[in-house]
Amino acid sequence: MQDLEPYYNWRHLYTAEEDRHSPFYGNQYSEFEYTQTLYNYYIHPQWDDFGSRTLYMKILFTDYDYHFAIIELIGEWNDAIENDIMTIRRNITDIMYKEGISKYIIISENVLNFHSSDDSYYEEWHEQLEDENGWVVLLNMPEQSKHDFIKSRITHYISFIELLQWRTMKPELIFQTIDNYLMKRLD
Repeated sequence: MQDLEPYYNWRHLYTAEEDRHSPFYGNQYSEFEYTQTLYNYYIHPQWDDFGSRTLYMKILFTDYDYHFAIIELIGEWNDAIENDIMTIRRNITDIMYKEGISKYIIISENVLNFHSSDDSYYEEWHEQLEDENGWVVLLNMPEQSKHDFIKSRITHYISFIELLQWRTMKPELIFQTIDNYLMKRLD
């Protein structure tokens, strides 16, 4: 786990800790001091703690002109015990929404498990973003976690997309690819 670090090839384009509109503005990181754990395994110190005991994130890119953010997650998404969706909403996306972000690309390749509760926070998020033509996409979620999302019927409010080559693309191209796909699906 300690070797899994957030994607870093866009750091010359954007860093959340230097973005005064970011929930992580001013954070400082150590490359050598491992303090955060996931299931008693240390994780890379570049991951951000946003209030969940089982899920960590990194805001990889935010574009205020096109109103989108790309966020990477690692861990277990647990709505049943931890109410992670409420924590994500209140501590991260509500703050970003106030800054004009209405489209969220959540890279979820490292979301190892999902435990559902009710869908009210997802529904509320969907209704909020719908007013701005916004959306939430979970990108490249593992099949076992995706299965649990689908089973809990949360797919009424979020979309799943596979884009395996995202690391070779610029953030704007990822956004355009996903936005175009969602617009075609609506037509």
